[in-house]
This record gives sequence, C-alpha cells and structure tokens, in this order.
Amino acid sequence: MSTRTNGSARPVGLVKPRQTSADVRARVGLALEDFLADYVAVLGRIGEELSDLDGPLQTAVLAGGKRLRPLFAYWGARAAGAADEEGLIRVAASLELLHAFALIHDDVMDDSDLRRGRPSAHRAIEAAHRAAERHGDPARFGQAAAILLGDLLLVLSEQMLATAGLPTTAALRTRDVFASMRLELMAGQYLDIAAPTRGGVPLERALRIARYKSGKYTVEAPLHLGAAVVGAPASVVDAYTAFALPLGEAFQLRDDLLGVFGDSAVTGKPSGEDLREGKQTVLIALAREQASDAQRALLAARLGDPDLDDEGVAALRGLIVETGARDGAERMIAERCHHALAVLESAPLTAEGRSALRELAVAAVDRTA
Repeated sequence: MSTRTNGSARPVGLVKPRQTSADVRARVGLALEDFLADYVAVLGRIGEELSDLDGPLQTAVLAGGKRLRPLFAYWGARAAGAADEEGLIRVAASLELLHAFALIHDDVMDDSDLRRGRPSAHRAIEAAHRAAERHGDPARFGQAAAILLGDLLLVLSEQMLATAGLPTTAALRTRDVFASMRLELMAGQYLDIAAPTRGGVPLERALRIARYKSGKYTVEAPLHLGAAVVGAPASVVDAYTAFALPLGEAFQLRDDLLGVFGDSAVTGKPSGEDLREGKQTVLIALAREQASDAQRALLAARLGDPDLDDEGVAALRGLIVETGARDGAERMIAERCHHALAVLESAPLTAEGRSALRELAVAAVDRTA
C-alpha cells in the first residue's frame, strides 16, 4: 500500500505536539487521499471504464465536509486515554467513507441536484454520460452508477477500518460498534423515507427519526468507536451516550432549520429543498401541533410538492415562523446542547479530550451549513 507520509515525522524522543481538531481534520484528509489512491489503482486494473467513477469518488470524499464523525471518533478515543497514533486516524477516517456512502444514496433517494454546492454524484455522472453521447438514458445511468459508487464506499469504509492496524481485541471491539452503526444508519434512513408516506408525523416520532437518521450516527456511534479503540470502561461509554443523544438531536434540529431557512450559497443545497421533499422533521411536527385549521390545510396542500416555487417556499416558511415552530426548534437545540455540555463536564475524561469535545459540540449545533 501507499507509504507517503503526511509531513508529521519527527525525531525519535521528541514529544508529539498538542493536536487541534484542525490538525486531526488535515491528517484524516491525507489518510483518505492515500487510501483512495491505492483502491483507484485497483479499480483501474479491472477496467478502464471504472475511471468514470474517479471524479465523483474524489469529490464525494475529499471535496469539503466538516469531518465531524472522524473528529468525534478521534476525540472519543483520546478523551478516554488513547495515544495519538496513525491507526486511530485511519479508524476515524473510515467514518468519512461511510458518510460519503450515506450522502450519495441520500441524494439519489431525494433526487437532489446539489451536494456542498456541487452537482450530486448521480447528476455529475448523468452529465458526463450525456456529454460523451453514450447510449441509454443518462438519468437512469447516473442513478445506477451512483448507487454502485455508494456501495463501493460502504465496502471501502469497512476495509479502511479493518486495515487500521489495531491490536486484535481492539479491532474486534471496533468491528462490533461499526456493525451497529451501519444498522442504525440504514434503519434511520428508512424511517426518514417512510415518514412522508404516512401523512403527518407526531413530534415523538419525528424525534425518533432524527435520532436514528443522523444523531446517533453523527455523535454517539463515533464516540463509541473511539472508546472501543482504547477499551474504555462502561462509565465512559455511558457518559458518551448521555452526552451524544441530546447533542445528536440538536445537530439534526439544526439541519432541519437549515433545510428550510438556510442560505443555499452557504449550505450548498437548494433553498427550501426539505419542503419540496415533504420531510417530516421535528420542525414540521412542531408547526403542525400549533397550526390553525387553515395553516394545517396549507401544510397538507403544499408540503411535499416537488414543483413548489419560491412563493410557496415563502408561504411555508411564514407558517413555520407564525406557529412558533422556528423559535421552538431553537429552544430545543439550546436545551439539548446545554444538557450535553453539562454531562461532559462530569464525565471521566482527559482534560484535553473534554475541551476538544466541548468545542465540537458547539460547532455541531452553531453552524450555517
């Protein structure tokens, strides 16, 4: 495999410099570059046609992204006493491959045109098919190829984790956490797509969708993966759960707000896309609870309309504000973040890890994209 260094080599005997999340993010990026370079070469030997996937693959994994899941995994391990080793970076980086898989499939399911301000994978592949004047339906080919690309990233995520070089017992622990993480992610995604088919979703169910679709997979599972690397005691794992569940919900609530009110130039997604898709979010559940009969009728008529124009988006936004749902969601975010940070302060963690996790928690919920 590739042996390129990341520029962090230092004379033997010197103390490693204190790591920041920016340092970890950069190291994760370099680990992903090296790992993908090896497997792109493998795919190229199978057939030159597979070069069609090179660009979408690189974009999905390396072009942008906050690296929240790798950061939570890394600091979850460090806060539990793990040493700063390259194997830990590879474990953390494997989560970015899993995340890229989820985003690609999510965009196919939602028929999304953009991701992080660029064409989504299926749209990019569709455009390349059309430009090359190949046979067949470009849109259908783009969707099929993107599904396979997502599947490939899912396989590679497990391969990167398996080749991180952990001791056998640690590798077995991380494998078990990773398996549970994938199961919960798939279940959450199904809850998400099934919700609009069942009409109005009550608040409790919307919160359950948020927890499994995003919250647990963004915060709790990465922390548990980090804890598994070092074999942390149950007291640490339990503290991570108590910290992660409210924070994960706050993270998804922020996503809900950005999906309706976010600036598309910042979020990289079309404005009001969640409204056109009919997402049954906590925000919508809050609005429905407080809506008048006329407002409920407007929700029923316009939410989920794929042809919803700017005027329709503005009307639904106004309804969400007027019912107090927007303010309610902000209060829920603040309450959950406050609770998570309180748990963190009393958790049996290293001072450096606690500080980094505190910063990550704030960054996860206080964001514009």
